[in-house]
Amino acid sequence: MISRDPTLFAKRKRANLFGLTFSLVAMSIGMIFLLWILAILLFKGFSAISPALFLEISPAPGTPGGGLANAIIGSLLMVFFCAFLSTPIGILAGIYLSEYGDNNKFSQVTRFVTDIMLSAPSIVIGLFVYAIIVYQVKHFSGWAGTVALSLIAIPVVVRTTENMLKLVPSTLREAAFALGAPKWKVSLTVVLRAAKSGVITGVLLAIARVSGETAPLLFTALNNQFFSTNMNAPMANLPVMIFQFAMSPYDNWVNLAWGGALLITFAVLGINIIARVALREKVSV
Repeated sequence: MISRDPTLFAKRKRANLFGLTFSLVAMSIGMIFLLWILAILLFKGFSAISPALFLEISPAPGTPGGGLANAIIGSLLMVFFCAFLSTPIGILAGIYLSEYGDNNKFSQVTRFVTDIMLSAPSIVIGLFVYAIIVYQVKHFSGWAGTVALSLIAIPVVVRTTENMLKLVPSTLREAAFALGAPKWKVSLTVVLRAAKSGVITGVLLAIARVSGETAPLLFTALNNQFFSTNMNAPMANLPVMIFQFAMSPYDNWVNLAWGGALLITFAVLGINIIARVALREKVSV
């Protein structure tokens, strides 16, 4: 029979109590600041929420009224085209890395570049797109902003897709191979279908990631004080407009900036909730 040292047991209990207390204090500090930010955002943001915010364009300096309709439409267009561009590229790249890449040199380099892109500051990506697109065509555009956002979203989709596909049991692949299905068909119709909830979650998280990006758009899409759906010209967008309005000396602009910040917060929160719900779905074939 093993004897228990009371002194050692008491020492472990004190260490455990200290660890739990430290963890709770650290969590409480983080939650206090988070709730403080949200409370200020809700308090000041709700005062700017009105039909005019969604129906009117941004006002001239010192002019009362106005809204963010042009910025909302511009952001929706760029995020939509970003998702349209990054989703197939990211998913196909993830399928390759999971099903075909194994440990060859090309897949190792691809994973390395993906990891670098995931941790790269968004302003670096903005400067890169500025150099290869904006500087070459001599003007800002919504397409340049879309490319910058896509470069941020693609690594998220690639990494999530690869990880989700690797979680699919190998027995599903073996069963499909036993029926004579080629590998490309197994990958697309069996493995990808089984991991669709996780893949969709990755796409939604990528969209949530790019929805509030400001730095890349400052160097690519810039801004537009007027309503425009021309993707080949400077395009209004919520992040840049919030940045510019929040730094202005005009109370009306600052108020609109709070309203725009609240809209982005709710949008990102909604996308994350949908992503979590999608991830909870059971894997099915």
